[in-house]
Amino acid sequence: MFKDRSLLLFDLDGTLIDSVPDLSRALNATLKELGLPTYDEATIRVWIGNGAAMLVKRGLAGKREIEEEPQEALFERAMEIFLKNYEEVLNDATGLYPEVEETLKKLRERGYRMAIVTNKPSQFVGPILKNLAVESYFDHIVGGEDLPRKKPDPLPLLHACERLGCDPKKAVMIGDSSNDILAARAASIPSIAVSYGYSAERPIESFGPDAVVGRFGEILRILGF
Repeated sequence: MFKDRSLLLFDLDGTLIDSVPDLSRALNATLKELGLPTYDEATIRVWIGNGAAMLVKRGLAGKREIEEEPQEALFERAMEIFLKNYEEVLNDATGLYPEVEETLKKLRERGYRMAIVTNKPSQFVGPILKNLAVESYFDHIVGGEDLPRKKPDPLPLLHACERLGCDPKKAVMIGDSSNDILAARAASIPSIAVSYGYSAERPIESFGPDAVVGRFGEILRILGF
């Protein structure tokens, strides 16, 4: 299934980087400024994965699933504050997961092209990758605000393939959440799930990825190294 693939599509948060500490600080600073309750890092960890807007909505509602939309004016104000706060702490504590940098280097040496496909706003992706000194490994970035639809819709994956001139049949999606697995399936792209990320709703295996790894470096074995 993974033989003769040439393009690797990577999710970012929960797959390549652990950004929870900085996202938690930014969200709690936003809620505090609005006079609302704040939350511990473990609670916020399970809110991450659907982009900045959903993270802020979950913070305003105090729950993962939004049963009632926050008032539009409150949400817009909260988003403005959150984006400012997150930019200020963007690289304070965010780091690569173990084995990421050395694995990306080996994949590049083997001739793979690589792209980031994330629901995170693009304005933050480049600075994070640059700070972590891994930006040179990626040929393209698709952020959460770049297209009309984001994961779990297949559009971002198919867009990345098109931009890099790759048939989706030659691509692989690598991520940590249901969004990644469902988007890959809808795009007819095989998926590799990492089990250490932010998939808290239920075990990532239950979403039917084509392979699961517990360490990032195991991707090499799955790809046939």
